[in-house]
Amino acid sequence: MLKDIQKSADERGIDIQHVGIKDACLPFRIKTKAGDFQQVVAHVLFTVSLPKEYKGTHMSRFLEILQRWCDKPVAEEEMEAMLQDALSRLEAETAKLRLSFKYFVEKEAPKSKRKSVLDLDCFFEGEKRIGAPMAFRLGVTVPATSLCPCSKAIANYGAHNQRSLLQAVVEFRPSAPCIFIEDLAALMEAQASCPIYPLLKREDEKYVTEKAYEQPKFVEDILRDVVLALRSLPEIFWFSIACENFESIHNHSAYASHEEYVGDEMRLSCKTQKI
Repeated sequence: MLKDIQKSADERGIDIQHVGIKDACLPFRIKTKAGDFQQVVAHVLFTVSLPKEYKGTHMSRFLEILQRWCDKPVAEEEMEAMLQDALSRLEAETAKLRLSFKYFVEKEAPKSKRKSVLDLDCFFEGEKRIGAPMAFRLGVTVPATSLCPCSKAIANYGAHNQRSLLQAVVEFRPSAPCIFIEDLAALMEAQASCPIYPLLKREDEKYVTEKAYEQPKFVEDILRDVVLALRSLPEIFWFSIACENFESIHNHSAYASHEEYVGDEMRLSCKTQKI
């Protein structure tokens, strides 16, 4: 019988909150709104709590748990099953799992109707304690277009615009249905001056240029409109929003962020700044 050093006693008296594996790269199938799945390559962060009595955890068991799910469509229900498995097999009080991946959504050009796919940086994150429901968070980063209202107001010819990144992390209420990536991305990009399309023909370029000009927005405008849109969703318990505009006339970005518990009177103050 091989000696198990990890299970031996530790006398330093320190509970470790998170110990496990980081940046494991594995294939997963992500459930889509259409009812099928999309194959992705996910970077994994998977940890459990470690009682002060034990010297170490069993790192191989994290991979054993993950491998069972690599060929099955994954969403919040499967995330909770993986976390529950980790709690049982690693004798832990808490477990946390984050899958970060590229997700592709289909985009149709506004005039030519040409179809293409847009890549989004996304993650699923679940955290579970013994005897409690899982806290599940979805993260989505969406590119969009913003056009400066000040530039439009003072310039005789046109207005400067920029590409923006809208980043949202949403936590769902226990037992509430989760929002699909496609729906959250569409809700977010609708708050910008104009969405971004990977494939545009001339008539599409004319349309998006004019649409952005008709809907000028500061970074603060985009952020506040995303906040209002998320507040209207009853499934959400908490959210965090960040918006960054990559300025076309400056060598810096304009940035704004905000987070709050939905429906709670004690909202966190809005943190907005221009850098």
